[in-house]
Amino acid sequence: MGNNKLLDWEDLYQQGDTGWDRGMISPALQHWFDTNELKAGQRVLIPGCGRGYEVIALAKRGFEVTALDLAPSAIDAVKQGLQEAGLSATLVCSDLFDYQPKQGFDVIYEQTCLCALPVERREDYEQCLFSWLKRDGILCFSMMQTGEQGGPPFHCDWLDMKVLFSEKRWQWPGEPPIFIPRPSGLRFELGFMLHSQKAK
Repeated sequence: MGNNKLLDWEDLYQQGDTGWDRGMISPALQHWFDTNELKAGQRVLIPGCGRGYEVIALAKRGFEVTALDLAPSAIDAVKQGLQEAGLSATLVCSDLFDYQPKQGFDVIYEQTCLCALPVERREDYEQCLFSWLKRDGILCFSMMQTGEQGGPPFHCDWLDMKVLFSEKRWQWPGEPPIFIPRPSGLRFELGFMLHSQKAK
């Protein structure tokens, strides 16, 4: 991804063409709050944070949040939302593949960022996610299901995701995924909580 991609996403925000925006936090994050699977105080990264509803929800619950997006309008929206709520988070306007945090995160909240990337960049992105997490870190992953060719959003086939997030590096849960409806249409997401398996 480079400057042309930056201009594409920024243009969509400027035009108000943000059909991916749910307008509220994802039901998956609410589920993980309700089941206490995330703990206040954890350092959380949200790549492709958009307008940042999850950033605000996590910050409000005492998480140390870093929000990453390549569109300046998205980061500006997060900044405004945090100011209105009297909250703080670290905001980073950057290409995903240029981002190099100084320390690992306890949790990465990956909500439909992968499905927005060109398919040929998926392996690079998986490497980023793995490197950004601490050992035994948690990846909260919402897997977009479109049943269609092309994108974005690009369909994230379950079998493809099992290969991409190999069990050599990621521990998959034994229970079924969370079903996450989209606001309109036939698309939906499947929510998983994966654990990184880094060598000690």
